[in-house]
Amino acid sequence: MSHETIDAAGTLPAEAIDAIERAATSAHRHEELFSDRAANIRQSAVRDVFDISMRPGLVSLAGGSPYLQSLPLERLGATAARIIAEDGLTALQYGTGQGTLELRTQICDVMAAEGIMDALPQNVVITAGSQSAQDVATKVFCNPGDVVLVEDPTYVGALNTFESYQVQVETVGMDESGLVPELLEAKIAAVQLSGKSIKFLYTIPNFNNPSGITLAKERRQQVVEICRKANILVLEDNPYGLLRYSGEPLPPLRADNADDVIYMGSFSKIFAPGLRIGWALVPEHLQRRYYLAAESVTLCPPTLNQMLVSAYLRDYDWKGQIETYRSLYAERCQAMLAALKEFMPAGTTWTTPEGGFFVWVTLPEGLDTYPLLHKAIDAGVVFIPGAAFTPSDEPSNKLRLAFSAVPPEAITEGVRRLAPVLQEAIAAL
Repeated sequence: MSHETIDAAGTLPAEAIDAIERAATSAHRHEELFSDRAANIRQSAVRDVFDISMRPGLVSLAGGSPYLQSLPLERLGATAARIIAEDGLTALQYGTGQGTLELRTQICDVMAAEGIMDALPQNVVITAGSQSAQDVATKVFCNPGDVVLVEDPTYVGALNTFESYQVQVETVGMDESGLVPELLEAKIAAVQLSGKSIKFLYTIPNFNNPSGITLAKERRQQVVEICRKANILVLEDNPYGLLRYSGEPLPPLRADNADDVIYMGSFSKIFAPGLRIGWALVPEHLQRRYYLAAESVTLCPPTLNQMLVSAYLRDYDWKGQIETYRSLYAERCQAMLAALKEFMPAGTTWTTPEGGFFVWVTLPEGLDTYPLLHKAIDAGVVFIPGAAFTPSDEPSNKLRLAFSAVPPEAITEGVRRLAPVLQEAIAAL
């Protein structure tokens, strides 16, 4: 199902796999010490497939990783060495819980490039990627049993976070223009009628992970106003916003809604994910509680990593690097779309992203892409099943393909390998 562990697809006899699973789940005397929350902490299908995709010979269309080969790695290495040599007593020491003032000020400039013109450094909290920002928001605002709203589909890491805090995740439908405002209103009304408390809407409006869909300009303010009317916060997750390679840039939901939107950003997609540096721009009246909750988890974000990001933003052509990324990802997206058009069997459809890393493929009703993953691995290609991106345990006829880290010729080959697997499943309906 959506969050089960994916085994290594035939590398072990079935009885060995069964034995391993029994051993892994057998009761130990410490089992009784686990909290109720711990039962909801599960490894995601994305992480499982990521491990599998490391095998030689496989074409991985699974992981949404940036193409780091385009970074000036030797120069960055020299910069890191200089930071340690010249400012090591600061870089390697504890820092402030909110993050360095220099980086928070620079982040305001990054957000200005995204369309947020009124951000102040004192309202920025540095986090361990935007994943940590989601975790802090859930901790601060949600009690067990509270409701959070998400797009359908949505980011699997967010689902894992919400489930670990024992919240009820309710989905809101999307179409080709993103979250549907009328469905949002209807879902809010239904949840409120049941007596549940809705704390926030989590949304990825630009190049949604996994669907690649962008929320239409005319819907953006409408979504915020619907939530404001119901006293629901908006958590806007925008890791891909600067990676648009077609169409017109759209203002973030936060742009004109300083009091109602917590905006989450990350350097994982526009610089380097291994540094684990993200941020939250928090409404001023919520900042202190949010910051204290973040500090209670990490004490302080890593100073060395922050100083390296600051040096990158200060001394390098980071906007030029984003242009390089845009060109790379545009080429790879086109290779993906061309391969899908050439090889996909009749009855399949897919999204056409204007940015980001992902294409969302839909198969005919009645198919479940989860068991097809093993057949795809046998054919030499890896994808992420659609069930990973929804809180439902129902089968999904969808799958996510990522093109960001794969050269165009490998993308073409991966889709060519995948097509017969899907064709066989469709023919068996």
